[in-house]
Amino acid sequence: MKKMFLLFSHTLTAEQEQDAKDSFGVEEFINLPIELQTLWSNIPPELTELSDYLSPLKEYISNEAKKGDVFLIQGDFGGCYKMVNYVKALGFTAFHSTTTRNVVEKEINGKIVKTSVFEHVIFRQF
Repeated sequence: MKKMFLLFSHTLTAEQEQDAKDSFGVEEFINLPIELQTLWSNIPPELTELSDYLSPLKEYISNEAKKGDVFLIQGDFGGCYKMVNYVKALGFTAFHSTTTRNVVEKEINGKIVKTSVFEHVIFRQF
């Protein structure tokens, strides 16, 4: 069973799930355990080096991912760089999601309010 591991701080949309199933044959989506999700979503900006900080995540991946699984990696640029290189070194494929942004303007109480609506386009391989 092909899995997509989510190093990602959001919830996948239905469109993203369907694209992963259609494009890569993904059958199961793996969210990080809560403690690792917290770690990934809160990378401290003051850290000058991330290897030690990310080591629990690397250990989890080494123990859980199997040949053929894929990774969706998005978040802190430095963390993404480290984790993309890590999963690729293990022989896995890593992707990020591309989106279009549509700006919607509404007048509310005499003020113009702009809202950005993001829509999934494709998964792009790192």
